[in-house]
Amino acid sequence: MIGWKLVYGGRTPPPGAVVRPGERLSSLRMAGLGAQHVVAMFGATFVFPAIMGLNPNLAVLMSGVATILFLLIVNGRIPSYLGTSASFVAAVAAIRAQGGDSAHVTGAILIAGVILAVVGVLVHFGGAHYVRAVLPPVVTGAVVMLIGFNLATVATTTYFPAEQWIGLMTTAFVIAVSVLARGFFSRIAIFLALIFGYVISWIADKIKLLHQCTNGKCVNVHRVDWGGVKSAHWIGVPKDIISPTFGHLTGPHLPEFKASFILLVIPSVIALLAENSGHVKAVSEMTGDDLDPYLGRAFIGDGIGTVVASFAGGSPTTTYAENIGVMAATRVYSTLAYYIAAVVAILFGFCPKFGAVVAATPGGVLGGITLVLYGMIGLLGAKIWIENRVDFANPINLVPVAAGIIAGIGNLAIKFTKDFSITGIAAGTLIVIIAYHVVRPLAPAHLREEPQGRDPDGGTRAYRGGAMISTGSVETPEGEVSPFRENDTPR
Repeated sequence: MIGWKLVYGGRTPPPGAVVRPGERLSSLRMAGLGAQHVVAMFGATFVFPAIMGLNPNLAVLMSGVATILFLLIVNGRIPSYLGTSASFVAAVAAIRAQGGDSAHVTGAILIAGVILAVVGVLVHFGGAHYVRAVLPPVVTGAVVMLIGFNLATVATTTYFPAEQWIGLMTTAFVIAVSVLARGFFSRIAIFLALIFGYVISWIADKIKLLHQCTNGKCVNVHRVDWGGVKSAHWIGVPKDIISPTFGHLTGPHLPEFKASFILLVIPSVIALLAENSGHVKAVSEMTGDDLDPYLGRAFIGDGIGTVVASFAGGSPTTTYAENIGVMAATRVYSTLAYYIAAVVAILFGFCPKFGAVVAATPGGVLGGITLVLYGMIGLLGAKIWIENRVDFANPINLVPVAAGIIAGIGNLAIKFTKDFSITGIAAGTLIVIIAYHVVRPLAPAHLREEPQGRDPDGGTRAYRGGAMISTGSVETPEGEVSPFRENDTPR
């Protein structure tokens, strides 16, 4: 295969050895590794688009396209897969609640991708200190936290009531596999939970059908309805489909733009900045390469990937920690594996049968999965605070964050005119950023001078054995660091 150097005679690396980004093993082994990366990203990359009302086949197809673009932009130095980002789920729910359709959703996401790419240009030519100045760890952590916790009622009131016992069993399965399983299986807990949920829902249907009442009319229905799966073709172009769980899932379409909806997704850019740079640091620790000069390129690559995907009607993209975990376990960092995974994903995208299976996911199963995922997204905000030693005894940190988080989680609506308002995540983010930067210059000197986000030795924390929190989009391997820490240098 042209462009990658064959090492170790194409065989599995000896203990302690690694396969670097520009190297490869035998063709058969690389094909297997590529397939492994596809399985690692598969669950979240298919499920989250459906939650956002978008066709999962189109999303996985565009994730492959976005991954190839990312690898080209970073010049093959940062091996990563770009799957569907969960950071936008809450904003998309808010857009639809305010009357927006899928075109408005993808239009807002496209602008978010442009913003991320512009930030990447600034970081590439000017350095990450520009981003750190506006988004210190205390602010970044707050925004990530309120994005996750804002979704709490979606899991508990939209999906979970469909079948609470199925949901609880699925939640228990996710927890058990994530904690008790080892290696690769712990990293695909969401994918395995989908299979488990399907199986127990099918068994429950054999025992007793689900009794549902709508508008005073009660009927018995199957939890697993594969009518759409049977009618779907094995090969075809992604298109609009109707899901018994998610409703209308929109296929390829052109985006539309509305200012009020664009404001709702901008906070998600902050989450992507934290997520992407944490992943770059993790890869840097594993490979031993200094990837700081490529951080801006990583932002640009993710931003352009999101722009291209949303322009075609797909979902936003982000680097995936599940795939970084696979690299840590295998010690194979070859970008060839990701090119193979991207091609496989594109081929999957042209199989409507797979998309129909995901679209038919029972509501209780989805409730059980999202109960864990949404909480984990929120807790990643706390993880950013802990790793960066944010001091909440300091009122500069405590008070603006407290106000913003409650505004975001409580869906506070700030009305500017009769037709224009910002709510929830956007409102909470504005409160945190504006209040923090207004009070900090006015505060007493001893409060302003407290260090933000450094370890006592000024260094970073190691990526330990691939252990990670697996959320599908805002996901961070254990030991990753925030991009906004100063003096971060690989050891």
